[in-house]
Amino acid sequence: MLADRLDDVPVVDEAVRLAVARGAPLLLIAVLPPLLPRSVAPRPDGATVRAVLGRALPRLARAGIGYQPAVCHRPAGQGGRLCAAKGLLDVAVAHGCSWLVVSRSGPTELDASTVMEAAAIRGGPFIHAAPPMPWAPLVEHRPPA
Repeated sequence: MLADRLDDVPVVDEAVRLAVARGAPLLLIAVLPPLLPRSVAPRPDGATVRAVLGRALPRLARAGIGYQPAVCHRPAGQGGRLCAAKGLLDVAVAHGCSWLVVSRSGPTELDASTVMEAAAIRGGPFIHAAPPMPWAPLVEHRPPA
């Protein structure tokens, strides 16, 4: 699951590691904002989805792993705490995904613990929690000489 955040990097790294170990391609689910009324959903191979998946594609190319893009739109309005996670799981299951890698610090309602809870209620798929992106200062602080 990729949501166009810095947290996508450890998610992709963990998913690549798991895919290489299993010799399987990846299902890359791009999480997008809610659809506006009367708008057309973007295609999984469209520019909007490719923009979200952009951080993942070079890593997949280096690892030599195939992928299939998919789209999950966040629900509009108040759907309850597990609504977004249920939508994500629906997309994963519709594509035959049995193993989903999600960031521990993922976006609201799509963090690993919430998605795990929704998966437990649903009965699958298995959720693997990826660690958050480690913090690093942008500039090294040096005391004045």
